[in-house]
Amino acid sequence: MISFVRFEKLVVQIAGKMNWIAAAALLFMMMLTVADVFGRLFKSPIPGTFEIVGFTGSTVIAFALAFTSVEKGHIAVAILVMKLPWLARVIINAVNALVAFVLFAVISWQCVEFARSIASSAEVSPTLQLPVYPFVYGIAAGCALLCIVLFVEFIRQLRGAEIE
Repeated sequence: MISFVRFEKLVVQIAGKMNWIAAAALLFMMMLTVADVFGRLFKSPIPGTFEIVGFTGSTVIAFALAFTSVEKGHIAVAILVMKLPWLARVIINAVNALVAFVLFAVISWQCVEFARSIASSAEVSPTLQLPVYPFVYGIAAGCALLCIVLFVEFIRQLRGAEIE
């Protein structure tokens, strides 16, 4: 059986790899936008750029969620919490991780259901006729990984509460 520390390191590694995919997608998005702008200057825009940028943007956001959470990069109201006693901070952090876990589990589940629905209806993008469902599955995967990160954080907070 895998230890919690090894599991935590594995989750962080996976989140880091997903973040690199998000960074590559962002770079691609920027290069495509620049190429399209230059193409428009010469009356030769890239067809479907708006769609591709939208799909790629969903990848950037979804795949960066987990690593941002690992790095504590989300906006937080730490000023108030830091003034509380240690145990109160642990409880607040644990409850926050648990509530966020439930929220993103529901979001992930609903994304899978939505992706199944649009895959069965064969929905495609208007200009390039690209299937939409793989990108919705990507959002579900990013939210699912965030759930795992939040669960690990919840356990870490509980273990921290056990120390004192």
